[in-house]
Amino acid sequence: MQKEAPVYERVVLKLSGEAMQDRGARDNISLTVVREIAERIKEVRDLDVQVAIVMGGGNIWRGLSASGRGMDRTTADYMGMLATVINALALRSTLDHMGVETRVQTAIDMRNVAEPFILGRAIRHLELGRIVIFAAGTGNPYFSTDTTAALRASEIRADVILKATKVDGVYDRDPKKFPDARRFDRLTFSEALAKRLQIMDSTAFSLCMDNKIPIVVFDMYKPGSIRDAVLGRKVGTLVCDEIPSDVKIQTT
Repeated sequence: MQKEAPVYERVVLKLSGEAMQDRGARDNISLTVVREIAERIKEVRDLDVQVAIVMGGGNIWRGLSASGRGMDRTTADYMGMLATVINALALRSTLDHMGVETRVQTAIDMRNVAEPFILGRAIRHLELGRIVIFAAGTGNPYFSTDTTAALRASEIRADVILKATKVDGVYDRDPKKFPDARRFDRLTFSEALAKRLQIMDSTAFSLCMDNKIPIVVFDMYKPGSIRDAVLGRKVGTLVCDEIPSDVKIQTT
């Protein structure tokens, strides 16, 4: 039986901070869940796919939320960046214990903790089969980790952004509130804009659209979903620059 080949050579996996938590648990980081995530990432790395990861920090701290409660926005955002570093270190430690070489690069200089972000070094790590985790956002307040994912994907010339979420794709409206919400299998950037679908924040989405970087939105809790996305199987929603005329956009 012929082995399936990945359709992407270099990917950026965007993980939210909530991905590190056990559903319904109070712990900010569940080591059991982190282990499960690490195993799924290793599956993709073992396909000889170059994997970079952008971490969120919402399980620990949300800068925007804190600023809404009266904290200075810049300070709140820097605290959020530090939260992403904590998550990145937890994931790196787990991957290291599994024998997967991993490097954390931060946009804020903290050399006793991780490498500074250096583009050439990051690409070299990927070429050597190491996983690279990008933490501390862009290093600047007022930018989301979605924007970080779009920026880093552009910089390292990734083939796709894999956006792990709580839902199994992009819907025309909130599926938790509307049982008849329709899920899209494929969308162009223009269609997503016209329908005002909140796939990423506007800065991140514009970066992906301008640099023609596809986005796959999928359920992070479904086992094998990351591997399926890399293999080009039908999973979640694909948002891309252009859909060939012979391909019909489907909804389910």
